[in-house]
Amino acid sequence: MEKLEHELWIVQAANAVFGRMVNAFLGLFGLQAADPAHPIPNYLVMVFLIAALLVALAFLLRSRLSVENPGRLQIVFEDAVNALGGMLDDIVGPKGRRYLPLVATVGVFILCGNLIGLVPGFMAPTSSINVTLGCALTVWIYYHIQGVREQGLLAYLKHFAVPPGAPAFIAPIMLPIEIISHLSRVLSLSLRLFGNIFGEELVIVILFSIVPFVVPLPMMFLGIITGSLQAFIFVMLTMIYLSGAVAAEHGHEDAHAHAHRPARHAEGVAA
Repeated sequence: MEKLEHELWIVQAANAVFGRMVNAFLGLFGLQAADPAHPIPNYLVMVFLIAALLVALAFLLRSRLSVENPGRLQIVFEDAVNALGGMLDDIVGPKGRRYLPLVATVGVFILCGNLIGLVPGFMAPTSSINVTLGCALTVWIYYHIQGVREQGLLAYLKHFAVPPGAPAFIAPIMLPIEIISHLSRVLSLSLRLFGNIFGEELVIVILFSIVPFVVPLPMMFLGIITGSLQAFIFVMLTMIYLSGAVAAEHGHEDAHAHAHRPARHAEGVAA
């Protein structure tokens, strides 16, 4: 994608300021950038730009938070957080809101990464497979860590070979299937997002090169819908994977609660 566009002005500025520093840092490890004159690629500059803007926005909102008189922007963000928290409760379970920080951060980053490419002079970092693969690996590692944390290492590894309710003799068949299934999730998350955003930007670039200004506008409007939808799909899949990783623990808690209900009821009747 970068070869189809001229170098972005912000990338030129970043390479002019930090290029030598990056080359020197790589040299410490015996490495060299593919293009030493421009060692920082477009997508990486855009990633840092989005991160800086989100951090600045967070500090700005923090300084204006008010319980008695919340502003319109604060109300919008509170509603969005509550909606996302409700989805986590429904999909993951009663402990779903503990995963809100990562799910929300990944969702906001991907949404901003998808939409910023529609702004003239910028590009969508999610049109690079490096960025989408990084997001997919972050989610993949995170939900495995949470699964081990909730269930314990042995119990979590056991559900790969013997899913709940399945007989033990199918373990030799289920284990490779489950491993392939989980590994394919990285490809599914990264390639779906990359393909949609890359294709969208490619079409806009081609249309703009043929008929500037007017013809690309409908495609750019469609890009807003597509970018938002892809961010939502990524977040939904993240929640589903988290639910699968911690579901056994929730099931155990539910069974534990049901087992103690008759005893508590009996105690109440006796009293």
